[in-house]
Amino acid sequence: MEKKTIALIVIVAAIVGAIAWISHLTASPQSSSAPVQIPVAAAQQPEQAQADGTPASPAQAQLSAAAAQRIAGKQGKYPRAIELAHPSGFVNAAPFNLSDEIGKKVILVDFWTYSCINCERTLPYLTAWDDKYRDQGLLIVGVHTPEFEFEKDYGNVVRATQKFGVKYPVVLDNDRATWQAYNNHYWPHEYLIDIDGFVVHDHIGEGGYDETEKAIQGLLEERREALGLNMTVGANLTRPTQAPQFGQITSEETYLGYGFSRDQLGNAQGYRNDQEVAYEAPAALEDGKFYLDGTWRDNRDNAQAVRDSRVLLRYGAKDVYAVAGSKSPAQVQVVVDGVAQGNVTVSDQTLYTLVNGTSYGTHTLELKVAPGVELYTFTFG
Repeated sequence: MEKKTIALIVIVAAIVGAIAWISHLTASPQSSSAPVQIPVAAAQQPEQAQADGTPASPAQAQLSAAAAQRIAGKQGKYPRAIELAHPSGFVNAAPFNLSDEIGKKVILVDFWTYSCINCERTLPYLTAWDDKYRDQGLLIVGVHTPEFEFEKDYGNVVRATQKFGVKYPVVLDNDRATWQAYNNHYWPHEYLIDIDGFVVHDHIGEGGYDETEKAIQGLLEERREALGLNMTVGANLTRPTQAPQFGQITSEETYLGYGFSRDQLGNAQGYRNDQEVAYEAPAALEDGKFYLDGTWRDNRDNAQAVRDSRVLLRYGAKDVYAVAGSKSPAQVQVVVDGVAQGNVTVSDQTLYTLVNGTSYGTHTLELKVAPGVELYTFTFG
């Protein structure tokens, strides 16, 4: 019986070795712009002998045979994980490759950027999962892919991780190399990579937390069996926050810079790229548009108030957020439906809460903006 097992292992080892060699030949080197597919980990390939040359034990042979069968069942069904591409820096970790962890960990890759409200609302789940499953074999890797130039700053990213309690590794993807390697288009977007290096689950945007956590639990259980570990994987689900009622949010993310324009500027003057413009808002406001009033400078990724100015828009939501910044602290007065709500002090370039409403509905927002304030986007919740 042992001879048959060893013969099976030798045959499967040759097949898996050939697959790995072909992957090695066809994969582009890390210096190229093409995605680098991670091959099957050596630790997951069937072992013919131990390091000292003695035959593998029956238990080792059984694990290796099971690994070969498991991997064969996934080939062609799931894509291989893609390696990190040209990282610009690392937070909470020394430089590493995802391939270093294949065969050891279940990996969750999360594409995010710190001024994204959708990412911010996802982070409590990610940090909770990190606390809960790190010791059970889960590795979360945040790939921080900036939308705006200021998000490329290493210090800004470090401060954001501290603010949100992110303790897992964060990889700076300032050139969008990993984003492009994964052919990604969204913030946030999670990819779950199993013990064998296959991407077996992904989720775009907010929500789907129960589904993702159940997938994590299933992959950790598979890892436990694959590595022959004596441990228990938790089965309860995380409930850290209350999700927005997306069906009642009728306003889309609004970009104020001409380089990000989605035809949302309602002023008849339109954009004057990199110039100061004296805008005049009309009396009637159209849904889905924003209106500038006063003197503004049209920048590629923001609109900057030159003198005391205003922004007006009608929105359908409960809450309103803005990505904004100012070289020195400046005030933005918030008025909703003609009622003053107070002031927001803008300084660092980050996400600010403008309106924290009590119910969903359609409202008119007026911002009275001090000189120097840069407004990048409005988002809604």
